Amino acid sequence: MKFVHIADMHFDSPFTNLGRIEGLADIRRLEQRKAFKKVIEYISENNIDFLFISGDLYENDYVRQSTIEYINNLFKTIPNTKIYIAPGNHDPYLINSYYMKYNWNKNVHIFNYKLEKIEMDEIDIYGYGFSSFYSEGINLNNINLNEEKNNILIMHADLDASKESGELYNPVSTKELLKFDYVALGHIHKPKYDNKIVYPGSTIAFGFDELGKHGFIAGEINNKEINIEFIPIDEREFVEINFDISEINSKEEMVENIQELKLNKNNLYKINLIGKRNFEINLIEINKLIQNNNILKIKDKSEIKLNLEKIKNENSLRGIYVKLLLNKIEELNNDEEKNKYLKAIEIGLDSLKN
Repeated sequence: MKFVHIADMHFDSPFTNLGRIEGLADIRRLEQRKAFKKVIEYISENNIDFLFISGDLYENDYVRQSTIEYINNLFKTIPNTKIYIAPGNHDPYLINSYYMKYNWNKNVHIFNYKLEKIEMDEIDIYGYGFSSFYSEGINLNNINLNEEKNNILIMHADLDASKESGELYNPVSTKELLKFDYVALGHIHKPKYDNKIVYPGSTIAFGFDELGKHGFIAGEINNKEINIEFIPIDEREFVEINFDISEINSKEEMVENIQELKLNKNNLYKINLIGKRNFEINLIEINKLIQNNNILKIKDKSEIKLNLEKIKNENSLRGIYVKLLLNKIEELNNDEEKNKYLKAIEIGLDSLKN
């Protein structure tokens, strides 16, 4: 039995984190379609028996009917493949959702909020879908599996998450899942898998918290023996680069050096400025100067090149100023707030020079 396992397509996502570059969100949505089409083509070319979709196929609040029709038309091109969808927290099985009101192709089966069992000759497939944007989870301990068959579970879930949280996304423990031969999960956007409990990750990357390759899982189960392979299909990667500015003396010089970086034109980059800075960093100004559309973000992680401990002991106005702000920084637990005060020290000291 051959299968493909995907999750977290998020069709019609607004891609709000790509706002710096005009039109890039629309391009990324087209690339999303391209990636999904590649999955379907792989299924067709390799005679795959099953397609498991573990939630968040689309964005309930944004998806258009034309997108649903696009998805379903692709499903029609693989009529011999049985498609099982377990709705997640972004595409729950709601009364007015496309899962309920749309006429899906006959090879598509959508699980709802009651755990369902599909029995076949050699395998039993269990599935569960979200009925709202949150799920308190289900009890899997009382399921009696047929040990002579391959037992598969498909659902969107938060593995080993605390059930004390106010926002629950079907928390489930690893211990509950070990009885199954293959567990097709969704929700976590980074690929995470052993040979049994599997997050394929989002099919394409959505931001800098999803670094690395993205794609889908192709697998085969024979008499409880499982072999799986991760197949990357996203043609872009989100990449972080640390850029040391310790030897740079002006924003102009820094921008020139950033522009000269050898970057892969297909990838999207976040540049982390590190080291000891010799000039004030104004990210708004710098972003306006950057001409490379592959650079989406610049983050200042650099440090002031001044000896603040020495300056605060000076019997001078700048000594008093630095001491007051350093005392305030010591009271803070938030790094972002601390950086704001360090920036205030830098700007203030620069003003006191004049």
